[in-house]
Amino acid sequence: MPSAETTPARVREPETVRPTREDEIAAAGSELIGGPLGRRALTGTSWWTPVRVVVLVAIGMFALGLVQKAPCYDGAWFFGASSQYTHACYSDIPHLYQGRGFADGLVPYFDKLPGDMDYLEYPVLTGVFMEVASWLTPGSGGIQHQEQWYWFVNAGMLMVCAAVIAVCVSRTHRRRPWDGLLLALAPAFALTATINWDLLAVALTAAAMLMWSRGRAVAFGVLLGLATAAKLYPLVLLGPLLVLCWRAGKWREFFQAVGGAAGAWLVVNVPVMLFAFEGWSKFYTFSHDRGIDFGSFWLIWSQNSSNPPSIDFVNTTASALVVLSFLGIAALTFTAPRRPRFAQLAFLMVAAFILTNKVYSPQYVLWLVPLAVLARPKWRDFLIWQACEVAYFLGIWFYLAYTTSGDAHKGLPTEGYHWAITLHLLGTLYLCAVVVRDILRPERDVVRRAGDDDPSGGVLDGAVDQFVLRGLRYPEQEAPEEPSRTDWGGPEPLSHEGRSL
Repeated sequence: MPSAETTPARVREPETVRPTREDEIAAAGSELIGGPLGRRALTGTSWWTPVRVVVLVAIGMFALGLVQKAPCYDGAWFFGASSQYTHACYSDIPHLYQGRGFADGLVPYFDKLPGDMDYLEYPVLTGVFMEVASWLTPGSGGIQHQEQWYWFVNAGMLMVCAAVIAVCVSRTHRRRPWDGLLLALAPAFALTATINWDLLAVALTAAAMLMWSRGRAVAFGVLLGLATAAKLYPLVLLGPLLVLCWRAGKWREFFQAVGGAAGAWLVVNVPVMLFAFEGWSKFYTFSHDRGIDFGSFWLIWSQNSSNPPSIDFVNTTASALVVLSFLGIAALTFTAPRRPRFAQLAFLMVAAFILTNKVYSPQYVLWLVPLAVLARPKWRDFLIWQACEVAYFLGIWFYLAYTTSGDAHKGLPTEGYHWAITLHLLGTLYLCAVVVRDILRPERDVVRRAGDDDPSGGVLDGAVDQFVLRGLRYPEQEAPEEPSRTDWGGPEPLSHEGRSL
C-alpha cells in the first residue's frame, strides 16, 4: 500500500477533517475513548470507517430512545390519563392505529373515518408508510397487543430512516464524515424519533441534500418532491436554492431540480387526488383550519391575552413572516462577502418556517438536526441548542401532565410551559444567529476554515458569482476558467500530539 507521500495527487483522497484537532468539545469528549487522534495515527486501514461508526452510534442512540418509551409500551399508552406524560414517553403511533382506521382495515384517504377526524390528516407518502406498517402488524390478539406491535413495526421502519439520515449527513461533506456524530449523539433526535412519522421526510430530505452535493440536480429534485409528499417543510429548501443559483448563474441545475421535485410530487399525489380528493385535501384543510397549538409564540400570546389572535390572522401573519424571512435570506445571500453555503441557508429557512408556525410539535426538531449539523458543525453551539430542545421536550409533557391530572395538578403549570417554549425559541434563534455570523464573516465558518468552499453545494461549490448586489467582486472571479479557493486562515490545530485515539 503506497503511503500518502507517494500517492499521485490526482488520485489522492481528500484529507479527512479530524474534529478532535479543531473542536475543543470534541477533543474533551474523546478522552472517554483514549483521547484525540494523534498526528501519527494510521487511518483508512480499518473496517471501522467514519460512516460505519456514525451509523452504528445512531442506531445505538435510536435504541436508547426506544428504551425511553418502555414505560408507555408496558401500559402508560393504555392506562391512566396522564402517566404517558409524566414518563415523557408519549407517541402518536399507537393511538392512531385505531384512531385512523388501520385496526379496522380502512384505506387512508378513500374510506371515511368515524369520529371528529373524517379522513387521515397526513400527506400521501406518510399515509402510505403508515398503511404499510399496518400490513406488517399482526391482526391477532386484543387491540392493545396490536397497537404495541404497530408501534414496534413503525419503530423498525423509522430506524431504517435514521440510518439513512446518518449515512447521508456523514457523506454530504466529503472531508467531514465525523460531523455525523453530532446527529448520531443528538439527544433530542433519539427522544423524538418515534413520536410521529417525521423521520420519513427527514430521510428523503437528507438523501436529496446528498444528491445535490454530488451535482445530481434531477435526483435531488425527485427526492425533495418525495419528501414534500411526506411532509410540507422540505418545499422551503427550493427558496434558498433559488437565490444561490441566481448568484452563481446556475439556472439550468435549478430548473432541473424544480422539475424533478414537481414530477415526483405529482406522481405520488395525482392518483389519490383524482379518486379521493376530499381525503387527499384533508391534510391541507386541516393545516389551514387548526387552531393555535403547542410550542409556538402564538400560544404564549393567546394564553396571556384577553383578545387572542384569530386563526385567519395567525395564518396570514405567519405566511407573511415566512415570506419576509425568505426576503431577508435573499438579501443576505446577495450581499454576503462570499456566497453562503447551501446548508446554511437551508437551515435558516426551515428554522424560520418552524419559528413562525402556529404549532411546534416536539418531533419537529428532527427537521432541523441534519441541517444544523451541515450548517454549523460546532459541538458547543449544537449542544447548547440541543439542551434547549430537551428542556422543551420535557416541558410539553409535564405541561400536558398538569392539564390532564385534574385537581392533582401533577406537572408544569402554564407559566412554566411558556418558559419552556421561550427556551426552545431562544435556542433556535441562537443557532440561527451564529449561522448568520458565519455567513457575514466566513473566516468564522468551521467548514471554510478547513479549506472547503461549499461541500454541500454541488455545482455551487467553487462556482464563480454572476450576480451580487453593491458590485462586490472577489479574487475567485478574476479567472472564471479555474476559480481559486479562498484560504480563510484555519485555526491552529489543538495540541494533542502526545496522545492517541
